[in-house]
Amino acid sequence: MRREKFTPEQLKAQDARVRKELLEMSLREVREFAGLTQTQLAERMGISQGQLSQTEAREDHRLSTLRRTVEAMGGEIEVSAVFGDKRIILKGV
Repeated sequence: MRREKFTPEQLKAQDARVRKELLEMSLREVREFAGLTQTQLAERMGISQGQLSQTEAREDHRLSTLRRTVEAMGGEIEVSAVFGDKRIILKGV
């Protein structure tokens, strides 16, 4: 199997495209990406499907709510500060 070699510029452009796509996912889209229904995720979180629906519809989320929701999907939250092409992961947030 032949491996293609990418230039640093191509890798940077691809990374930017991936980051943009990930940044544009709503909480609902992340849940769907994880292959879960609202009912399944709500059960994992110990809340009603209606409560989860309201959470997904919000435009502003608390970090604690996002963490709890993403962890119930099997993921983890990573908070970072971005300054141009520099990305700093914030600890303890």
